[in-house]
Amino acid sequence: MERTYLDAGGRAPVHPAAREAYLAALDEGWADPGRLHAEGRRARLLLDAARESLAEALGARPQEVHLTPSHTASLHLAVTGAARARRRTGRRVVTSAIERGALLAAARAVDDEATTVPVDRSGRVDLEAWRAAVTPDVAVAALQHANGEVGTVQPIAEAHEAARRAGVPLLVDAGASIGHAPVEPAWDLLAADPPDWGAPAGVGVLAVRTRVRMSHGGPEDEDPWAPGGVSVPAALAAAAALRAVLADAREPDPRRALVDQIRQRVLDQVPDVDVAGDPAHRLPHVLTFSCLYVDGEALVTELDRRGFAVGSGSACTSSSLQPSHVLAAMGLLTQGNVRIALPREVDAGAVARFCDELPAAVAGVRAMVEATGR
Repeated sequence: MERTYLDAGGRAPVHPAAREAYLAALDEGWADPGRLHAEGRRARLLLDAARESLAEALGARPQEVHLTPSHTASLHLAVTGAARARRRTGRRVVTSAIERGALLAAARAVDDEATTVPVDRSGRVDLEAWRAAVTPDVAVAALQHANGEVGTVQPIAEAHEAARRAGVPLLVDAGASIGHAPVEPAWDLLAADPPDWGAPAGVGVLAVRTRVRMSHGGPEDEDPWAPGGVSVPAALAAAAALRAVLADAREPDPRRALVDQIRQRVLDQVPDVDVAGDPAHRLPHVLTFSCLYVDGEALVTELDRRGFAVGSGSACTSSSLQPSHVLAAMGLLTQGNVRIALPREVDAGAVARFCDELPAAVAGVRAMVEATGR
């Protein structure tokens, strides 16, 4: 059976440029970059080159870019490090209600009564509530650039201005955006996720403006951002993939029209369905819809049987298939949801086949639910 991968959010197929850079670095950058011998110095040069390339792409200085073990680690380090450095100013943490689970967990670890600012039905943060919440006694505020589940882009510039006026650093989670949509430089800390743009797993990226104070916890280590060091091949592959993706970027992104096609056909052909997210101000490749009277796990399994790999539940907790806190915060149906994230090289014919198969898949799962009386 022909397989179609439609779950590229957070873990996209490895980009050819990333594969080439990774394999080359296995030959040239395998040594410990902290050593003084020729092999170690060569690995250090490759690591520094990767950091410089990433910094250029993110609009940061090389010394502001830090490599971490993963995107989750970046979010944890950003929240806890900024909050620890500002503990004399304030201990409160403010986030939107639809941030990643990893960020919300870090916020609660710092402030067990962390403020979550509500969003509207499109997933856009309530700016008035945000401005009211971000006061000078806040240690750190966090707002994603765009949601990786529903695609809605947030008003980052306005949120950053409110934080700046209060003297509060703003952490922007751009894990779902970098490589897919422009991210304005309205941030104090920026987390990016290399596997989302086609790099192999094994490295995360956290940029911290030099004006932001950070304080690391835990045992002392030569590299507090990645205790024990990071993988040089993974770092080089991340930089190579991002450089290639940005060089190949097309406007408009052809995936946007494909997502529009899926959205319209779902609305036209699948009864009792919620389609989530802003239809215009969104990422070009992401879509989530929820079907009434359908179990998400059963629908994902049925679509997989038909040759389509899709996600369900919250994008950040997809392995557990827990109901989506993002959809719940938006006031939408949380059960029976399907999350689409189109890879860059997706075939338009495969998307059309998915749209053709979907109504029957939903009807089949609904029929099974009726047959079992659940």
